[in-house]
Amino acid sequence: MAQAPRARGVTRCGQAEFAWGQRTFVMGVINVTPDSFSGDGLGRDVAAAVAQALRFVEEGADILDVGGESTRPGHKPITVEEELGRVMPVLEALAGRVSVPLSIDTYKSAVARRALEAGACLINDIWGLKRDPELAALAAQRHIPIVLMHNQEGTRYHDLLPDIIASLQRSLSQALAAGVSPENIILDPGIGFGKDLAQNLEVMRHLGELRALGQPVLLGTSRKSLIGRTLKLPEDQRVEGTAATVALGVAQEVDMVRVHDVGAMVRVCRMADAIVRGKYP
Repeated sequence: MAQAPRARGVTRCGQAEFAWGQRTFVMGVINVTPDSFSGDGLGRDVAAAVAQALRFVEEGADILDVGGESTRPGHKPITVEEELGRVMPVLEALAGRVSVPLSIDTYKSAVARRALEAGACLINDIWGLKRDPELAALAAQRHIPIVLMHNQEGTRYHDLLPDIIASLQRSLSQALAAGVSPENIILDPGIGFGKDLAQNLEVMRHLGELRALGQPVLLGTSRKSLIGRTLKLPEDQRVEGTAATVALGVAQEVDMVRVHDVGAMVRVCRMADAIVRGKYP
């Protein structure tokens, strides 16, 4: 028998509200990079990015995450100016045109500040404040949500899950100390970052342990290497593998999933929510 959804508070993001525990929310990925790992980078094609964003909203995305720097293994970091040159035209074109909030996927406070001025209302930091602690102060000043992801150089751990949880706890404490409200902090275990295949699969098996941190959890597995290496498939053939990870994430009560194939994953979430949370029409 499905259990009643467990209340975990509400995060406000622009005009939207995320009532955690009621259902699984879907974040659609808008990659304005020429070298995205997932094969969907749009480069500087603003029209294509806008068309994709509008399609994602039509397919049921709850929020759109705009990113201008590739995170693929071995990627070359880019300057603030280059990143702004990629993301700002898209954010400015989308602001006021889409009915869902916009997120900026960056670990640089200079980029985040300009993005927020253009209409973004959430910061998605893949380094969990390790690269630029000023992101926490910015989120606190603007009273906006921030995603803090676990990430590290290399794949060495003393004890995988406890180490990840301890790292996320440090990021969480750092954000709280900077004045970010607890309801505005979302945690991400960082699938595919600083972890090998076996470690990624181990984290997937124990997502429920992140509940001990008391914050909503975002899961990003879409088209990632754990799927490609497990199934031996290229990026454009990983939708079924992504669906499996999303469904298993919902079964462990993750709160939001970050995906490239929005329409398909919205359906996966709705079906899984009907089973796990008892949420159906």
